[in-house]
Amino acid sequence: MDVLILGCGFTGERVARRFLARGARVIAASRTPERLNGLGVEAVRFNELPDRLDAGTLVLHSIPPAGDVELRRLLGDRAFRLVYLSSTAVYGAATIVDDETPVAEPHERLDAEQRATSGPWSTLILRPAAIYGPGRGVHKRVELGEYQMGDNFVSRIHVDDLAAHVEAGLLSTLTGAYPVADEEPCTAREAGTFCAQLLNLPLPQNGGRPTGNRRVDGSAVRHALDITLKYPSYRTGIPAAIQAEREL
Repeated sequence: MDVLILGCGFTGERVARRFLARGARVIAASRTPERLNGLGVEAVRFNELPDRLDAGTLVLHSIPPAGDVELRRLLGDRAFRLVYLSSTAVYGAATIVDDETPVAEPHERLDAEQRATSGPWSTLILRPAAIYGPGRGVHKRVELGEYQMGDNFVSRIHVDDLAAHVEAGLLSTLTGAYPVADEEPCTAREAGTFCAQLLNLPLPQNGGRPTGNRRVDGSAVRHALDITLKYPSYRTGIPAAIQAEREL
């Protein structure tokens, strides 16, 4: 099994580890491949890809639109299946989101989704809510005094659960576009208070950047891919992220 990771960052590295554990050959394309030393992947530059890919390659594409790549030129006819990580931002001002919620046009992420589906490969679009985990998320912003308290709702997904969605998606035949989130959206105030108590810090003041207001139901894709979340709530995911940081 050959797997290509386009954008081997916060989520991509975890997807790479999952497929390495399966015994797959994992190639990771990066503008700075030396950053991936020690991960166990074949780290290459983008211009090397056409000479390194075999037919039937599974592809995770997680490069943001601003750094998008010419997929057709790089992948040719060697990609069999592609999962693209988009964003719930495509739903615009919608405050309740599920798999039937229409997108709001125009949006740069939608343009990127269209490019991802333009090739001869099978495609699944995943639209994650706020991604968090060790070193990233509410608890880090609370620590830094950069968290915005409020009564707006925020949905999240732990990076390990998102990686599980990608792995299952690449190994499935499911197509279409789906939002991805855990089972407990909450207000920014609830999350900030939880983290402050967990870290024994003062309650955050209203500093930092504001967040949106969106409750995301990711159950449709979980059921379709037969996924059980490891962290169905921030109440379990954030303590696990903090513990992982302390063990580094």
